[in-house]
Amino acid sequence: MMVPAAVAQRYAKALFALGEETRQLDGLVAELTRAAGAYDGSADLRAVLENPLVPHVAKREILKELATKLSLGASARSTLLLLSDRRRFRALPAIVRELRTLSDKKRGVVRAQVTCAKPLTPAYLERLRVQLERMTGNKVELDVATDPELLAGVVARIGDRVYDGSLRTRLREIRAQLLPN
Repeated sequence: MMVPAAVAQRYAKALFALGEETRQLDGLVAELTRAAGAYDGSADLRAVLENPLVPHVAKREILKELATKLSLGASARSTLLLLSDRRRFRALPAIVRELRTLSDKKRGVVRAQVTCAKPLTPAYLERLRVQLERMTGNKVELDVATDPELLAGVVARIGDRVYDGSLRTRLREIRAQLLPN
């Protein structure tokens, strides 16, 4: 089930204001990102938290334990419990995306989604980041994922712009030139 964007934006704005007020915005973003990653990465956790037959008290205890394991501060811990209380926990990943966007905008950062065929070295990622900063004129942070279907190369997406240097795309272009419709 999709989470309405308005819900994610409302929570993200409130969390952003809280982070600004407490001067712990970066920490709050990092903590909630870890929590969203744990939620996204565990089918068992999602199943328990989304199951209406699991008692609410049990869900709260699971979330308290998760917060402890992830070393979450009071604000992030309270956020998880609030989302559970309001039956909005499935909105957590969308809320974190919105919160990161607000935080990035405040810091003057754009986020590049980089997809590569295999893991890249830190030195290569740093060169790529510097090149993307030159091309965009903004500070760039990379979110890196791998996709073996690219065969080789890198695809970088910043907002609506796509910089495609993948072998898969090059092969498609050659095929289109050799085999016209």
